[in-house]
Amino acid sequence: MTAILTRRSEHFLTDPAPSDDELTYLLRGAAAAPDHGMLKPWRWILLRGADRAVLGTCLTDEHPGQAAGRWVADMLRAPLLAALVFAPQPNGKVPEWEQLAATSAMTHSLMLLLHARGYGSVWHTDRLAESTAARALLRISPTERLLGGLSMGTPDPDTKRPRWPLEDVSHRISVFRAGEPASVKHV
Repeated sequence: MTAILTRRSEHFLTDPAPSDDELTYLLRGAAAAPDHGMLKPWRWILLRGADRAVLGTCLTDEHPGQAAGRWVADMLRAPLLAALVFAPQPNGKVPEWEQLAATSAMTHSLMLLLHARGYGSVWHTDRLAESTAARALLRISPTERLLGGLSMGTPDPDTKRPRWPLEDVSHRISVFRAGEPASVKHV
């Protein structure tokens, strides 16, 4: 509960970020998220250093009317940018929507694991997820979808991060009882 209530989207991240080996280890844990058929319909493309600026320049070139340098700055906001590629697997038992749900569950698990290790992360889609230029640059196949990027690094230790309050969600829960009228009975 603590990890869930204290994790935040961290927009200002510095070194260090997880190494490739450490991220691979964390992904092994995140891959334990619910995944019907254990298809792992995803892959990650890691960008560090100047390669993040190359992606930002690609987005700037695709959207020349935007403020100059905005996309480069966005891609450089953390020492590690990981592009998430949804790679649905042909499978008669597991529909594509369920594979997308598994990919989302894995990503959230990764964010919680990063948080537990003292790293911060922020998920961003922006135009990255819809960019044909980024798809070409990152060699995304026609059967795959670029879902966005996860920026990772170390958050500022001096930033206050209060716990999220537990909200009342009882109005989102109902109990079905066979033989009773179709009214919703909240718990």
